[in-house]
Amino acid sequence: MAFPIAGTTCKLRQQDDAGGRMLRFTFRQLEYFVAVGDAGSITAAAEKVRVSAPSISAAITQLEREFGLPLFVRQHAQGLSLTQAGKRLLAQARLVLHEAGAMTEIAGDISGTVRGPLAVGCMLTFAQVVLPSLRRRFEQVHPTVRISQYELDQAEIFGGLRKATLDVALSYDLDLPGDLTFEPLADLPPFAVLPQGHPLARRDSLTIEELQPFPMVLLDLPYSTEYFMSFFAKAGTHPIIAERTRDMAVMRSMVANGYGYSIANIRPLSDRSPDGKPLCFVPLIEDARPMRMGLLMVTGAESARGIRAFVDHCRAVAAEGTLFGTPQAGAAGDA
Repeated sequence: MAFPIAGTTCKLRQQDDAGGRMLRFTFRQLEYFVAVGDAGSITAAAEKVRVSAPSISAAITQLEREFGLPLFVRQHAQGLSLTQAGKRLLAQARLVLHEAGAMTEIAGDISGTVRGPLAVGCMLTFAQVVLPSLRRRFEQVHPTVRISQYELDQAEIFGGLRKATLDVALSYDLDLPGDLTFEPLADLPPFAVLPQGHPLARRDSLTIEELQPFPMVLLDLPYSTEYFMSFFAKAGTHPIIAERTRDMAVMRSMVANGYGYSIANIRPLSDRSPDGKPLCFVPLIEDARPMRMGLLMVTGAESARGIRAFVDHCRAVAAEGTLFGTPQAGAAGDA
């Protein structure tokens, strides 16, 4: 599990010339240490683990006091960098947290219950449509599981899974690396997002050639951009990109206010933009593969009881057609 058994006091004995002494620190402090080591700054680590920066700073100071060693070099303009001692202790901290998580798994296996922390990542482009409901339903069945959720882009999800800061993620099958396992849940064909007054807004379907002469608002995210651009490349043309944004809600509002059309794969439940203006959604009839949404994890991750339970839960929700809140709500939408 990503961050196990927070708040428990861990006691280690360190031998020195004067005899033995007890070191006292918590798994939570080790978690913060690992977060700072990964992020390179206290501010970024605080955002990652969703606690205040002073709490992170106090935990690092306490660990340095207990170990009697500096863990980081403070560089005002460049954040924090690990000392040589910090690098060695960071590797050990990861092992300690991993073993603590293994104890939680063993306890769950013995008792037959699913418990402990679970770090779930989700593509930020559809997290608002999928994750809160999916998480709430899972927690109602497994109340002893503590879920931490993270809205990320594809590249950040890859990194989080490899660093074990994420246990599992909801993502797309875009340029997947060989060291990660993907389980599909839903196929999402592309469609055009148009303002109500657009000349093509009342069409039953559209081609890329018909869209190309008009300005486009591009949802500019890692991997998603290449997917959208592949439609135009296949048609032997280029879009007229008038605006770019990394935010799904901003994209819809820009389209609704006449800055151009966009292309997406998960249709929102509302046919209005965040600022209340009407939108139209028209399927694309290009011979382009649908975006496939599913679960991404490191190979073998399902051996952990908590991850296996979450995967089974997602499979069941997808099978009943309510992954996007209501049946068929995700037949088209935001990529």
